Amino acid sequence: MLIRRGLVLSCVLFLITLCSPHTIKAQENPYFVAYDHYIEEPGNLEIEYFSTFGTQRAGNDFHSFWTEFEYGATAWWTTEFYLDGQTTFGDNTIFTGIRWENRFRPLKREHFINPILYVEYEHKSAADKILKEGEGHDVESDFLTPNAQARRDIRNEMELKLILSSTFKGWNFTENTLAAKDLSNSPWEFGYALGASRPLALKASAKRCTLCPQNFVAGVEMYGGLGDRYHFGLHDTSHYVAPVLGWNLPSGWTLRISPGFGLNDNSHQFLLRWELSREINGFGSMVGRPFRNRQ
Repeated sequence: MLIRRGLVLSCVLFLITLCSPHTIKAQENPYFVAYDHYIEEPGNLEIEYFSTFGTQRAGNDFHSFWTEFEYGATAWWTTEFYLDGQTTFGDNTIFTGIRWENRFRPLKREHFINPILYVEYEHKSAADKILKEGEGHDVESDFLTPNAQARRDIRNEMELKLILSSTFKGWNFTENTLAAKDLSNSPWEFGYALGASRPLALKASAKRCTLCPQNFVAGVEMYGGLGDRYHFGLHDTSHYVAPVLGWNLPSGWTLRISPGFGLNDNSHQFLLRWELSREINGFGSMVGRPFRNRQ
């Protein structure tokens, strides 16, 4: 019942974005795994749908997906809530978990290097296949377990990231380091993500247009695992490289797409990701207005 309510809520909030006249969209980076130093504007709510198709040697291909609600709590704090699911071809479709992510920006102004502190709690099953990061010794063969069996393995995990991001002459360069801990006796696991991106044009057009070069942001990201506390390094880890492209439409929608390629035999050979999102400007004020009027 709780899962059904969560999925219904995600659909309702996404439909709100279709109808809301108070929507604007800032220039978004095109990354799927890496993060830069920009956080959500205070009071704004962004609703996003992500999808990943992955090939699977020695098993069935899969389609994983998640809905994300990102809210600008303050000028230095962005909080996000995720609902995850997946379909394994030849198997079934299941709900795989929830995640609560928080990003904190300790420095108010723009600097040459801008740090972001990232904390995330995950409550998920071993059937989760969203591949939102590379960590530890996660490899392609871990995804072969049938859904009926994998969904019974429930995991509670904490993730910490240090995000270091710079913007120079239109280019964004970012480096993310990851430390993750299953809240059991499992050791700390580590990973990384690197990204570089730039708008196709820095000068805005004088006219409102959909296909103007400045509406597109292109780049590349690379990510993977770095082992764990006892076996740190590249042995038995997976790694990916992926070109990324974001299209920021004047209507307020953003579309992103990224084909990813495994760099070794431990990785999925091919991942295709896409995302559709829209931002509700002033969502916090709209929700709070009826309560203020009652006072």
